[in-house]
Amino acid sequence: MKLTTEQKQIGNENFNEAVGASRRDFLLGTLAAGGAIGATYFHYDKLKGYPVKVGFIGTGDEGSVLLTQHPPEYMDVVAVADLRPSNRKRAFIGDGNDNRVGLNKKLGMETTKKIKVYENHKKLLEDPEIEAVVIAVPLNQHSAVAIDALKAGKHVLAEKLMAQNVTQCKEMIKVAKDANKLLAIGHQRHYNVIYDNANHLIQAGMLGDIKHIRALWHRNNAFPRADSWRKPIAKEDMDALKDEASKFGYSSVEELINWRLYNSSGGGLMAELGSHQLDACSIFLGKKHPISVVGYGGRNFYGVKGVGAPFEQLDKREIDDQVFIIMEFPGANYQDDKNDIVIVTYSSISTNSFEPYGETVYGSKGTLIIQGELDTMLYKEGWGNSPGGVEQRLHVIEGDKGGAGGPVLAASASWAPGSTASSSASIASSKKSRGYTEEMEHFCYAIRNQGPEFYPNGKPREIEDGGLRCDGVHAMGDAIMALTSNLAMKHSKRVTFKEEWFNPDSPAVPETDPEIIG
Repeated sequence: MKLTTEQKQIGNENFNEAVGASRRDFLLGTLAAGGAIGATYFHYDKLKGYPVKVGFIGTGDEGSVLLTQHPPEYMDVVAVADLRPSNRKRAFIGDGNDNRVGLNKKLGMETTKKIKVYENHKKLLEDPEIEAVVIAVPLNQHSAVAIDALKAGKHVLAEKLMAQNVTQCKEMIKVAKDANKLLAIGHQRHYNVIYDNANHLIQAGMLGDIKHIRALWHRNNAFPRADSWRKPIAKEDMDALKDEASKFGYSSVEELINWRLYNSSGGGLMAELGSHQLDACSIFLGKKHPISVVGYGGRNFYGVKGVGAPFEQLDKREIDDQVFIIMEFPGANYQDDKNDIVIVTYSSISTNSFEPYGETVYGSKGTLIIQGELDTMLYKEGWGNSPGGVEQRLHVIEGDKGGAGGPVLAASASWAPGSTASSSASIASSKKSRGYTEEMEHFCYAIRNQGPEFYPNGKPREIEDGGLRCDGVHAMGDAIMALTSNLAMKHSKRVTFKEEWFNPDSPAVPETDPEIIG
């Protein structure tokens, strides 16, 4: 949905008003604590001791974002590793993008000249100085590199998607437990303050009865050289890797560099984009496991000869260029009434970017929109003589009009932007962050503050006990949703999720389930 500037402003102010009114004391306490909002907001504090000595494995697109946003007060970058010479340089000099400024600019030349540079992860893992690693390599190498690191005695923060299949996810969880090392996965919405405040409103009943969430991530890669997933191969990379790529699990240098385009090395749109948003929907619905999924995916642009620019006829990518899925989740009363179902729809297309990517949560009392992980808008549903909608400013009252129980969003002529509730919420959300810094802060905090036993009673600590907000078990659930969606599309089936898939101790996994592949 395209909103005008005025409608977006009203929605932003409505969101801040509702958050401030519903958790005013919490936000004021967070602000009074001082320091970084992420640390105080998510209840972690200064490290016990010195910053964690970390090596970064993979310094490409995502790895360079993480390097740029890493927290020096918590994390001491002592080494980087990447198979590609161009990426090793990029780690230090950046690429001109504000999200990837490089270590030289972030830390200064005097500091960065002390950072060690390795040609591959195996050499980095031999470094005894390194306590933990951040892994941002192609998807088909996530599990192999993470397991190597865990067995080498390093804590691991790996980028999402956790692994290329669920069998690998379960192996990663087991190895981490056996090694008594932390395994964190970078689904950063778990550390995004905006998403957490949005989830608070949903769990408080502010939106009423939720029956539908619509999520999308639409981009236009149709124009020549506009596809961010297809990159030219630098001569220095080809020269360095033409005889080395196969040693690290790639069939060619092309597959290594453009790994997102191939089924053997990536997971397609659901793994790279959809997993983020299914993760958000799951959080909004109480982290419940889904019931079923059905969908369609196809190469309907790049796979059609003569459509669009001539280069498409030569494009050899294997992944779908558009996907559409419908996923059923249990509602609040599903155990007693199987008709209580929430429908989540997700779409990703590669030929149109008209709508900003994000999620829209439709409730009986109101509608919540999150765009681009940073902009959040809230609108009231009409009731009685009140029309509701995107032109309404709101206040929060207690009552039962407009839906089942809980707080009510009501139109307000007296709403004031300078009110205490609105101000506290505005300040709390003023540090707009996608959560990268916060997830790395908490990863390091957990290393210093949770040990030496990271798996009391044989399981990861719960969040309430200082545990990671996205550990291996939680991240495996996100992987199951994305990868099972791929299977549903591939086999043209409605797939019913099985609880044993989500159990890390069970050998059952969707990729070998006879009801899917049989």
